[in-house]
Amino acid sequence: MTKEMLEKYLNPGTYINSDHPDVIRFVQEKTARYDTVNDKIKALYYAVRDGFWYDPYRLDFTKEAIKASHIVSRNYGYCIEKSGLFAAGARVLGVPSRMGFANVKNHIGTAKLEEVLKTNLLVFHGYAEIWLNDQWVKVTPVFNKGLCDKLNVEPLEFDGHEHAVFQQYSKSGGKFMEYVHDYGTFNDIPYDMFIDELVRHYPHLAKVIIDQRSINLNVPESLSAIKS
Repeated sequence: MTKEMLEKYLNPGTYINSDHPDVIRFVQEKTARYDTVNDKIKALYYAVRDGFWYDPYRLDFTKEAIKASHIVSRNYGYCIEKSGLFAAGARVLGVPSRMGFANVKNHIGTAKLEEVLKTNLLVFHGYAEIWLNDQWVKVTPVFNKGLCDKLNVEPLEFDGHEHAVFQQYSKSGGKFMEYVHDYGTFNDIPYDMFIDELVRHYPHLAKVIIDQRSINLNVPESLSAIKS
């Protein structure tokens, strides 16, 4: 891609707000000791992956909550929030980034959530793509190591060069995650599409999603056991 084509993937977005001082401060603190872009990106990946607990039980869909600047004010987030922060951090480092979204079937760690959703299909799972070494590299800094260890899943590693997309199997060989539909990539989070897809796939939750913009299970017992 030409420099001109990549420019939009460097500019701050409404949600991937890489110009926010809290985002810039976070990135600088986590990457300052590294010299190369690849090492800085790798450090950023682990800072996002393990610095924020993956929590699919507190889902705040308000426009403010999914901004990169909001997640740095807390210690948890779900896939869109964590991937959005990584994408914003990449732009701070001068690395073009964009967001990708897919529907996935997640077979570990979301039993209580699946009861509420009435399906094991998780809609609009978010991941990031960065322009690195003249190619788009898929990166998913979502499932923190502590959670993976407790769920018997190998944590997803990133070497700063190659794709790090998803864990397909648990350590015991059981199916962990399956991608079933790809929405494509976007230079910012397509908020209206996101909400529309949630309502379409979870019609029994439509009123809650539209009116309250949240699903909060108040950290159910199953997740509390994982965290302990």
